[in-house]
Amino acid sequence: MLVTAENPAAARPLLTTTVAKEYVHRAALAEVFLTGWAKTGPASFRVSAQWPRSHSFYECENGLYDPLLLCETVRQTFPLLTHVAYDVPLGHQLSWSRFQYAVNPEAMRLERNPAELELHVTCSDVRVIRSLPASMSMHIEAVRDGTTLAVAHTRFGCHTPAVYRRLRAGRAGEGAFVNAPLPSPPVERTAVNRHRLRDIVLAPASRHGRWQLRVDTTHPVLFDHAVDHVPGMLLLESVRQAAHALQPFSPGMMPASMDATFRKYVEFDEPCWIEADPVTETVQTGGGRQTVRVTAMQGDGLAFSATTEMVDTVP
Repeated sequence: MLVTAENPAAARPLLTTTVAKEYVHRAALAEVFLTGWAKTGPASFRVSAQWPRSHSFYECENGLYDPLLLCETVRQTFPLLTHVAYDVPLGHQLSWSRFQYAVNPEAMRLERNPAELELHVTCSDVRVIRSLPASMSMHIEAVRDGTTLAVAHTRFGCHTPAVYRRLRAGRAGEGAFVNAPLPSPPVERTAVNRHRLRDIVLAPASRHGRWQLRVDTTHPVLFDHAVDHVPGMLLLESVRQAAHALQPFSPGMMPASMDATFRKYVEFDEPCWIEADPVTETVQTGGGRQTVRVTAMQGDGLAFSATTEMVDTVP
């Protein structure tokens, strides 16, 4: 088409970009999955996202996207909206307290083009201190091509730098990251259905159903930037891997749903123990499904707990 001075708009096609990486607390542009947002109501928003057909960590199995790619997409959504819609300044810290999701495996299928998603987000239970949110909940429906791909619910806190320093009791800052011990040797790749050693987050322990959390701060995705505690996404990955390691699942088993509670920060400087047990009431409920409960213990206390339903996606 001929572009003339009378038709300058023709020279400026509508282009798709990602949101600013700072708004989703990522260092690498390649790890930003959100592409835009709009306000649709007093406390509701539409967030657009794109998933790549291949990812270095969130691997596609049996022609399906990884459900933890959804988890990371949701994790990016709550800092984005707190910054752009609720005016929380950059530099404030966010902390997960609860996270639930359930995916529709049929809508997770890989296609010829990257998946384009719309996330319909409703914010609620917003607790405000000095005009800024201190905590809030988000309900999210992820839609792909008009079909519900997943539903999720999350609650998290927003902390000023001063409050965060008090919460961390001297652990805030990059010192903990720099001085983190080297990771323990991993379990076998086949035990956790992982192809690369660096992606394994469990190390052997003294008995079946128990492992040491393996924290590799050089991992380019899980540790995209320096942090002073174990990231929530690493704990969610430990749930998936513990469920696989608990018993020999089919490689096609995916964590189709999860209900996770973050109770306290997991630190770098002492061992964290991951334990998994089948939920006996629903073991092998038919259709290649099993529910597994996973806990993370550090020191004398429970740091994290989750229940996941593993679903066999192999026809």
